[in-house]
Amino acid sequence: MSKELITKKEFSDMVRVASHRLEKNAKFVNSLNVFPVPDGDTGTNMSLTIQSGFKSVNESESTHVGTLGKALAKGLLMGARGNSGVITSQIFRGFSKSIEAKESLNAMDLAKAFDDGVKTAYKAVMKPVEGTILTVARFGAEAGMKKVETTNDIVEVMKAVVAGSKVGLEKTPSLLPVLKEVGVVDSGGQGLVFIYEGFLEGLTGQASDEVYTPDEKDMTEMVNASHHQSVQGHFNTDEIKNGYCTEMMVELGKNPTTDEKFDNDTLRNYLDKIGDSLIVVSDDEVIKVHVHTNYPYRVWAAGRKYGSLVKIKIDNMRLQHETIVDEDEPVVQEATKAPVDYAVIAVSSGDGLAKLFESLGATHIISGGQTMNPSTNDIVDAINKSNAKRALILPNNGNIIMAAKQAAELVDIPVAIVGSKTVSQGMTAMLSFNPEADLKDNEANMEDSLDTVKSGQITQAIRDTEIDGLKIVKGHYMGIVDGKILVDDPDIVAGTEKMLDKMIDEDSEVITILVGQDGNTEEAQKIADYLDDNYSDLETEIHQGDQPVYPYLISVE
Repeated sequence: MSKELITKKEFSDMVRVASHRLEKNAKFVNSLNVFPVPDGDTGTNMSLTIQSGFKSVNESESTHVGTLGKALAKGLLMGARGNSGVITSQIFRGFSKSIEAKESLNAMDLAKAFDDGVKTAYKAVMKPVEGTILTVARFGAEAGMKKVETTNDIVEVMKAVVAGSKVGLEKTPSLLPVLKEVGVVDSGGQGLVFIYEGFLEGLTGQASDEVYTPDEKDMTEMVNASHHQSVQGHFNTDEIKNGYCTEMMVELGKNPTTDEKFDNDTLRNYLDKIGDSLIVVSDDEVIKVHVHTNYPYRVWAAGRKYGSLVKIKIDNMRLQHETIVDEDEPVVQEATKAPVDYAVIAVSSGDGLAKLFESLGATHIISGGQTMNPSTNDIVDAINKSNAKRALILPNNGNIIMAAKQAAELVDIPVAIVGSKTVSQGMTAMLSFNPEADLKDNEANMEDSLDTVKSGQITQAIRDTEIDGLKIVKGHYMGIVDGKILVDDPDIVAGTEKMLDKMIDEDSEVITILVGQDGNTEEAQKIADYLDDNYSDLETEIHQGDQPVYPYLISVE
């Protein structure tokens, strides 16, 4: 069949079937997070993200496809979970911007929308890495743009986008060394392919209920701890050339410091000379700038020439080395409903952990974490409900940082994101919080504290494999230290003791044991007794955390 236009019916069907297809295959995408821990969540995150987009489209009464595209982008933005979900929302942010004036879409409109979506997503990621969902999106868009040169059939263009994205997916292992090492495709990229396949099926009316299931043998061969980490974690802080992520919003014509007429290209060319990762977006009223530079004050001075600075933001990336790379809905638990000067919002899973964060000074808790990443909207709601003048966010999970950053852009109060990737880091950061200090000082001090703690996790392996020369047996207990599997043992107490031996050094002073849902105080006491017998100069604390997945979380400070 062939088509020359996408109207409301086709567009709505495309989004609906894409949501359905990814939901059906979320477990397969989760399985590509092949770290042998029962916490793979990329498929779940992306599925919940696209479901939020479909809900927004479905609730719109407009027949204007551009308006429906805007609804899709808004739904994806607010429902985005995890890094892949956030990047997906950025792809369709650019897509929707491209079609906003279109009542219906022809083949060129569709191809260009995918191309503009890719450009937006690449700009949105601080340090784009090939071999990820970005690569898959780019290959798909390039194929669509090439196909539209020879046809006005939107079905053929969509087929080309799907085929191109699959080529990009197949190339991800050769483009990203960590994927090549284990011979696996990028999980976020696979999720995007399912979305694009859903678009095609919705467009043609030939929806498929095909469900992919992981092959146990292939999964065993693909396991590697590094793959589970965000790909953005595979660069060193020393590689950051321009250390300050600097943002500003300028209200044009409001008290400018010169009579010089604003020109987007002039400003862009100037900023390009003093930084990188540059985005300059403007209309008749506002300029928005994002740039990485060593000279934030020069950025602000350049903007001030044309108007009033209504919003500025700066993050020291060398301190805040951020990652780019569920059926249960995260729930915001408020520790206090009274108006506050500061909102300190922590993400944690388990009643015990929530109480511990509250005791350390957190004012609000978002229930979530591994396998239950909160959405952008969950974080926005927590900030808005805080009734605070400023907010600090502790994600306590590397896969939540992007959603937190996205939420910070959608609220009216200043927000700082502390780059805590574990619960242990989050609790250590809370010890550096000073309610009398300003936001930037608290952010810097709390970031500095993250390196003073080692984070250990005990959990059960879900399959046999071998990682970094360590043989892991299904059902054994793994000791994971700062994201690296160091211990395999059939006994949970012995495994925890071995992990602690690898964590403790001459600078260690305090050991904290957090007991999860699958742990118990009797075992925890045996571990504490081992520490008393072998490291008598260290202080040991045991707390009930109630966290899922990990029977014991250990911090060494």
